[in-house]
Amino acid sequence: MQIAIVLGLLFVALILFSWDRIRIDVVTIGLLAILMAAGILTPMEAFAGFGSDFIIMLAAIFVISGALQQTGVLDLVGSRMLKIAQLRPAALLTLVMFSVGFTSAFMNNTTVTAIYIAPVMAVARKLKMSPSRLLLPVAYASILGGCCTLIGTSTNIAVGGYLHRNGIGEIGMFDLLPVGASMFVVGWIYMNTIGKRLLPDRPEVSVTDEFGLREYVSEVVITPGSPLIGQTVFHSNLSRMGFRILNMVRGEDRFIPDPTTRILEHDLLIVEGKINDLLEVREREGISIRADLLIDRELQSERFKLAEILVTPESEFLNSTLKEAKFRQRYGLTVLAINRTGYSVNEKLGRFVLRSGDVLLVQGSVETISYHKRSKRMQVMSDFMPLLYRKSKGLLTLGLFITAVIVGSLGWLPLSVTFLLASVVAVGSGAISVSKAYEAIDMRLLILIGGMTAFGFAMSKTGTDQWLADQLVRHLLPFGEMAIMAGFVILTVFLTQPLSNAAAALVVLPVAIETAHRLSVNPMTFGVAVMLSASVSLITPFEPSCILVYGPGRYRFSDFFRTGWLLTALLMAVLMLLVPILWPLH
Repeated sequence: MQIAIVLGLLFVALILFSWDRIRIDVVTIGLLAILMAAGILTPMEAFAGFGSDFIIMLAAIFVISGALQQTGVLDLVGSRMLKIAQLRPAALLTLVMFSVGFTSAFMNNTTVTAIYIAPVMAVARKLKMSPSRLLLPVAYASILGGCCTLIGTSTNIAVGGYLHRNGIGEIGMFDLLPVGASMFVVGWIYMNTIGKRLLPDRPEVSVTDEFGLREYVSEVVITPGSPLIGQTVFHSNLSRMGFRILNMVRGEDRFIPDPTTRILEHDLLIVEGKINDLLEVREREGISIRADLLIDRELQSERFKLAEILVTPESEFLNSTLKEAKFRQRYGLTVLAINRTGYSVNEKLGRFVLRSGDVLLVQGSVETISYHKRSKRMQVMSDFMPLLYRKSKGLLTLGLFITAVIVGSLGWLPLSVTFLLASVVAVGSGAISVSKAYEAIDMRLLILIGGMTAFGFAMSKTGTDQWLADQLVRHLLPFGEMAIMAGFVILTVFLTQPLSNAAAALVVLPVAIETAHRLSVNPMTFGVAVMLSASVSLITPFEPSCILVYGPGRYRFSDFFRTGWLLTALLMAVLMLLVPILWPLH
């Protein structure tokens, strides 16, 4: 009965993780609650994973990464890349991939991808090339670069912690480098030969065209006697009917209305709404439609402009609606449209739940948009402006990070201790505030890793992993040990396409380890193979790094499959060749 419960929960978890309508941390906590209620896990067993030193290390790395971003160190890297790329355009793809890959070896790959999008798009604009030729290689480079070290991706940290806690073996900081670097080089060669011929070439277009605004934005004039006269903008009849007043022109003055602005006779309003709906209310509300098509420059002036905001996993308004986040009031920006994975949303924006990878088309004053770019509160994807405004603290944080890597790698102190000390000093020095440090920590990921570690313990405690291992060995043993390992590699790669990398690895890992025990082979071989296979998430846009480039690169789902399937096969071959050499089966 317990095995049936665990398998049933595993099946439900896989569906919910893939569905992505319920937060992964909520699903994980729900799984733990059911396991405790069923008597399968005690509270101490369910929550033991959250007290792991690897969880502390991952949280500390998030804080240090946040400090490097806040102080502008990573902007400096982007600006240097921008200058070199303009001098040597032919080497641009190589420069971008190696720069992103090296950074990703020591930072969370999703964060690295988000950081590099703006400078890479700026490089593309300078060289008059399509961003779609560069952004997918950025995502791939960040994923493969993360395979090179223990801290390159949260999956490596989670699996390394699992193997260490279960007495299977310990993975050092650079133990993965031979395999990870080989995977990266294969990826680089592929993208410079076959891959670049498969990448789409979609030039940037007008933002109003890209977001589908031309059918929705109109100019209306308030005629004498209109019942709208005297009404406040946000509580006017037009607002109640679902229209949004984006801008107003009164005489020679063009401005963005605020909650106290009242509508006056002869005002010209730039309104967002269906043209047909405006025609229906034209006579009743006393308005005349001056134009039903606008171009970008009519939405911009010297005082205010349009900008694109990328929703990242660190965004304050992630998983909230614009209304819940009070977006306009808090940030002083008006959202005109939202683009998600290739299609635009222009109606009922206030109820639209924002996800990672969404691109918001916003309008605001030049000062407001510049402030948000400087404050790092938003990932603004207009022209890239490198800003190293806290140089001394940025270099201090970088020095702390390098010191933590060296001291931990030499074994003088545990890695969790070195990174924790570095993060404490970064906060204490003012490189990042306490509130920003907490914001930098991805609690959803920590809960996922801690919870799925406990779920793996439940699989072992109930014998679920043994039962699954028995089935696999019984059916695949005639094909040999390498075939069974290949089966786990393929299974992990398959699961990591719709799931998060860490979830896929932690689901497969207990079964793989138990199978290795059944075969009397080295469990580290199977464990490392599963760990690195979880990062080969290249053929769907569900991996966070791929999600982030989907909108800015104007990609389609098919672009990822067409570009990534052969590379995925090559990387699996590299894994099958090198992992048994470095971690022999016997």
